[in-house]
Amino acid sequence: MRWSGQEITVEQSDALPGLAKLNNLVRSVRTPEFAGVTFHEVLAKSALNKVPGGGGALPFGWTINPYRGCSHACLYCFARPTHRYLELNMGTDFDREIIVKVNVAEVLRRELARASWARHPVALGTNTDPYQRAEGRYRLMPGIIEALADSGTPFSILTKGTLLRRDLDLIADAATRVPVDLAMSIAVYDDELQKSVEPGTPSTKARLETVRAVREHGLDCSVFMMPILPYLTDSRAHLDAALSAAADAGATSVLYTALHLRPGVKEWFMMWLEREHPELVEKYRAMYGSKAYAPVEYRKWLAARIKPLIAAHGLRRGEEDPVTGGVRSAALNAMRNENGDRVRFEATAAVSAPDAPKPVAREERLTLF
Repeated sequence: MRWSGQEITVEQSDALPGLAKLNNLVRSVRTPEFAGVTFHEVLAKSALNKVPGGGGALPFGWTINPYRGCSHACLYCFARPTHRYLELNMGTDFDREIIVKVNVAEVLRRELARASWARHPVALGTNTDPYQRAEGRYRLMPGIIEALADSGTPFSILTKGTLLRRDLDLIADAATRVPVDLAMSIAVYDDELQKSVEPGTPSTKARLETVRAVREHGLDCSVFMMPILPYLTDSRAHLDAALSAAADAGATSVLYTALHLRPGVKEWFMMWLEREHPELVEKYRAMYGSKAYAPVEYRKWLAARIKPLIAAHGLRRGEEDPVTGGVRSAALNAMRNENGDRVRFEATAAVSAPDAPKPVAREERLTLF
């Protein structure tokens, strides 16, 4: 790292009070290249997160989060409350105070080498984005991808970051050894609205071009149209244009869901709505009230509108991982034997996924470190 000549072994004395909870904090870094953003570098104690599931066939899942907090600054991001643990707010602090696990690849290799590791599919991008801008500096993902592939562990990546293109040769090579599933999150196909509600993300056009690049590397790529914003992105015209663009870019499947607003996130989103779309405030209050999810009636209405459009554009509806919320790993099919008993996964060619179990609410999926 070339930042201010700071030594990686020196702990910053002026770190924010809540960061005292991180006894593995190395330093806090600010740089003109990322104006307004502070990176808090930590030495991770673990890389793999075990995420509780719904029991039954999939009692848990595994994720890796090389970063915590996200400069993409999406107003609706469900992971915002995780910053409270560090006495950081879920608003601007989540966008600008980024935790970086600088040794995550090294720790991951040790964990994957354990005899007890059963090569369960691992999801990246289900909490905060692994290809946010900081990845251009820290380059954590190449080491993570290599560690997973070398160990025979299947993985999936969900991202809004066009920096994914940097690693496509590496990912394509990994896909010759283990099942790899990729998805690009592209929710808003109106440039002005996208810049307002997702101010730190690459443009919709740039993300569609990344889908195209994935396909040119011989890999499948799903598009996550999540979330669909009531009264803003749920018109037939918007959905039709979105699906047309996704199909033109070569998307192999599309996943969608209506906006949900967890406590805290709801207040942050509503502040934006009051400022940018005051005419919709009462409609949103009527829809969400004290609940996090859009009413069942709305979700049924949305499904009836979008499903025929998905078919009309020659796309199929993709499957969400029932535990982590990322793209469903093709490797999940290989994790049961003929009797339905769980077996150790051995890297095999991907096959078509069966119907996914009922998804677990995202509130139960959040992990910290």
